[in-house]
Amino acid sequence: MTGDEYKQLSAAGIGAAVAAREVSAVAVVEAALRRIEELDRRMRAFREVWPERAVAAARVIDRELAGGSEVGRGRPLLGVPVGVKGMGKQVERLVAAGAVVVGATAGPGQGTKWQTWGLTDRGPTVNPWDADLVPGGSSAGSAVAVATGMVPLATGSDGAGSVRIPAAWCGVLGLKATNGTVPPVDSSGLGVGGVLAREVGDLRAWLAVQGRAVDDVTSGGPLRVGWSSDLGYAETSPEIAAIARGAFERLVTTGVLVEVAVEVELLNPEPAWTSLRTKTTGGLGIREENDRRLGEVFSGVELLATPTTPNAPHGHAGPGREMSVALTWGFNVSGHPAVSLPAGLTAGGAPVGLQLVARHHQEGDLLVAAGVGAGVGGRLPWTGG
Repeated sequence: MTGDEYKQLSAAGIGAAVAAREVSAVAVVEAALRRIEELDRRMRAFREVWPERAVAAARVIDRELAGGSEVGRGRPLLGVPVGVKGMGKQVERLVAAGAVVVGATAGPGQGTKWQTWGLTDRGPTVNPWDADLVPGGSSAGSAVAVATGMVPLATGSDGAGSVRIPAAWCGVLGLKATNGTVPPVDSSGLGVGGVLAREVGDLRAWLAVQGRAVDDVTSGGPLRVGWSSDLGYAETSPEIAAIARGAFERLVTTGVLVEVAVEVELLNPEPAWTSLRTKTTGGLGIREENDRRLGEVFSGVELLATPTTPNAPHGHAGPGREMSVALTWGFNVSGHPAVSLPAGLTAGGAPVGLQLVARHHQEGDLLVAAGVGAGVGGRLPWTGG
């Protein structure tokens, strides 16, 4: 398998092809490892790569298939190379579904004041669109590995936007499930597992593997969607707001969604997020009030659209006063599922994300919208070679 052939494949497509013995798991995994070897010296998406372990796992799959066993039954990700942000139950479920772990992706160092970057022993993880910019985080390496075609799917975790922010800044898809439904789940209740991918079908496959299979269609009629550039409190850059709004408008023209005017005036969730994180009670009144206001919003719409971040990617020196989490972390407090889609590029050439938020446990509505909206910002090309 050539590198060009490999990087065009989705995770679901690889799983089906390996199960049908159209391609060997070893060939796919070796193609992934070659691409990592080619690109990761400058991207630094992986903290560690495990080639021997990955090839050995792929050989087991091929031997079982050659023996005529039913190894492919119920294993939709058979032979799919994945990068992982940490181990745990989420990864165990991926491996049980046939995925082959090729390495550990980069995240920020311990104790850092900002989480929108990644670090390896070779230096910081770089944004594939501009090496002078961070890729977002904390699922930094996972986003870069997917954006550059090293792997079609990588895991993340999202406690304040740690899947959606790097997805936005690397030009890929990033999904946060409803809080409490997908591991890892942290003791504060803020964190939940997530996934980064290039294809909406791969988000769907990941959800199914994690025990959250969703329908392909909505309950009937276009999905009603409201728009807010700032949720009532964020200092969103006019350029970012305009790019995300343009992508939203193109999404609405597909006919799958219809815009409904809504008033979204939330309170800044920072005190509530901090209270949950530190297990104190000072900001929990804000959480209750925002829950009430979001209940009113979602009584009239199935989806809420915003920019994923209020700002463009920043440099490696740090974000300064910018609150990159301003539009994401409120939905970690409220628990709503959310997805970031590519929306387009700034004048400086940096990717921008469009965030869609759904009612609790309605990931299916997100994926229906994402299925028509993944290319609303133009099909963003990989920049890693």
